[in-house]
Amino acid sequence: MTVQAKVSKDDLDAIEYLQKHPEEFPYIVYDKGPDGQPVKLEEWQTECLKALRKKKRISIRAGHGVGKSAYLTFVIHWFMLTHYPCKVPCTANSQSQLFDVLWSELGVWHRCMKPEFKRLLIHKNDRIELSEDPANNFAVARTSRRENPEALQGFHSENVLFVIDEASGIDEKIFEVARGAMSTPGAITVMTGNPTRANGFFHNAFTKNRTRWFTKTVSCYDSTRVDPDYPKEIEEEYGKDSNVWRIRVAGLPPKEDADAIIPRHLVDLSVGREVAQVGPEVWGVDVARMGNDRSALAKRRGNVMTEPIKYWREKDAIQLSALIREEYDCAAVKPVEICIDVIGVGAGVVDICASTHNLPVRGVNVAERPAIHSDKYERLRDELWFQMKEWFGGYQCSLPKAQSEDVEKLMDVFIDEMTSPRFAFTPSGKLKVESKPQMKARGLKSPDLAEAFLMTFASQSTGERSNAWYSDAPIEVDHTGVF
Repeated sequence: MTVQAKVSKDDLDAIEYLQKHPEEFPYIVYDKGPDGQPVKLEEWQTECLKALRKKKRISIRAGHGVGKSAYLTFVIHWFMLTHYPCKVPCTANSQSQLFDVLWSELGVWHRCMKPEFKRLLIHKNDRIELSEDPANNFAVARTSRRENPEALQGFHSENVLFVIDEASGIDEKIFEVARGAMSTPGAITVMTGNPTRANGFFHNAFTKNRTRWFTKTVSCYDSTRVDPDYPKEIEEEYGKDSNVWRIRVAGLPPKEDADAIIPRHLVDLSVGREVAQVGPEVWGVDVARMGNDRSALAKRRGNVMTEPIKYWREKDAIQLSALIREEYDCAAVKPVEICIDVIGVGAGVVDICASTHNLPVRGVNVAERPAIHSDKYERLRDELWFQMKEWFGGYQCSLPKAQSEDVEKLMDVFIDEMTSPRFAFTPSGKLKVESKPQMKARGLKSPDLAEAFLMTFASQSTGERSNAWYSDAPIEVDHTGVF
């Protein structure tokens, strides 16, 4: 059924035609593009719009900046103007992605519509409505949260379009709850996103469930919107074999290391996650020992890393202590504890911070026996790494989202370091994390940034453990590693 709004017969004929030819919708409905030039689609956008003729499930994984939001905008506007009645629940992995990116893109293209089509839709802060029947024809923005998994539930209509942006970052519980609704007759599901993990509902659409989906992989090379220098810069910065290049340029999921302690997708999912901060402020410091290593400072408040990591090179104990004191004086929220690795030159930093600067420091010797589970781990460092893994695995934590290119590069390095260390079992069956020299032997940098963040967990490990993400359950192992 087509919309029965007060439009001319020519307009109704156009709408009926476009219902069967979604790939032509942008050329007929929009007067121009946001740049003021005639509308021009990428080849992949045309192909994926055309797929809507016959397919009810569309899944698109893509590199950075290829035009995913514009594609979703075309799909949403097409569905709302060619299906009556209809409901279009839209969700994303974060509020900023949903409103600042997708909803903003919808508003931009709504302003580009020809007047006869533009007046049919009313664009609001969190809804888009058909002007003649807002109760029965609308799109609505719903942020997906693990604690509120009903984002895609409760929508009943002859025609329903589920739009899921950055689907790789959506918690699996959301898909579990929505699976039934997405399978009802008349429902169409469109998922897009950077493939930040190699498992989950979005990933499965390209693997074991691929026969049920129309799938498309879009690299930066497939889009004229991407600056040709961007793939080159990522390759030079991280290498063509890196997960950063795979995700951001090739539109491919990361390669998972079966022996890695922390799977990359757990860390990637935490970036920008919206959670309430709980717990005291704790800082961690890893002190450089030699050469080109870095002294790093990390700040965490319970389940939130409060700001991007900081680091310095070639600083002696006195200089580093002064820098920590400066950070302390400028901090709006003071840390209850600053945990510093005392092995090597770190002991001098602890002494100066305590005696000269009167800071709440705690020296931590990660080579000592585990604080709690000496039956599971070889050393305290091993215990802390697996405690940090549980912190990420609880899906209730958050790392800061970069607000600049330099910080984005820094956080990429930090995440690489977090997900690079491997584990092994000792002859006695205890878990042991590979050392910094072992990582360097594999051609990796010393994980100084990650170890600074690791130190923030020593505040709990060397005191009373009350954090909700810790578990006394036995460690289990399968072919993908420890979980």
